[in-house]
Amino acid sequence: MRGSLDGLGSSAPIGAMLPAIFADDDLAQRFVAGLDEVLAPFLVVLDNLDAYFDPALAPLDFTRWLADWVGAETEGIDPGADAAGGGVGAGAVPASTEAGGTGAGSGPASAAGAGRAGALPAELRLRAAVAAAARLHRVRGTRRGLSEAVRLVFGVPPEIRESGAAAWHARPLGPVPGDRRPHLHVTLRLPDPSPADHHRLDTLVAAARPAHMPYTVEVIASAVAERTTDR
Repeated sequence: MRGSLDGLGSSAPIGAMLPAIFADDDLAQRFVAGLDEVLAPFLVVLDNLDAYFDPALAPLDFTRWLADWVGAETEGIDPGADAAGGGVGAGAVPASTEAGGTGAGSGPASAAGAGRAGALPAELRLRAAVAAAARLHRVRGTRRGLSEAVRLVFGVPPEIRESGAAAWHARPLGPVPGDRRPHLHVTLRLPDPSPADHHRLDTLVAAARPAHMPYTVEVIASAVAERTTDR
């Protein structure tokens, strides 16, 4: 709360701080009461300042500013769309974002079962992205970091194919794993994909991929959507 609000009391009324001679002065008390009404919102903010820097509790517009401040990947997250449709209010950040989230390269089965219909509302995904920003910066440019960044924005884990690989051999001069030509391909399965989803995914992958890695992206209908269409 950072604006004026009728009837909001001050946590530090000026009238109580005046010299005793003004305690019974009606004019002085009414004058400083007007100042209390102006200053009350600022005092409320200062009294709850720690909550403004907690992505689970901060006001929505302040959370957007926090996202810019910490460099969170929020491409395509639009809490305003949920608000227009009766979205949720501020809630707790999902525990999965704090505990490390999903592993990289989740398979098609989990992606097909996730579905956008079961995804978190945009406001909660924004808060989760801000809460996970510092951790994602530590794994930026890795398969795990890319997978988690996509999952936080779309609510669905992607399928990732890349040219890199690792192997070991008991004898020297074994075959070199992976492909000689670097490449990265990200597939996202959504119940009802649109051209905008492809653009959002392309922008996100371009920002979160290894800087030297050529990439392609693909957004396709999930198995759930295909079965629904067949019906």
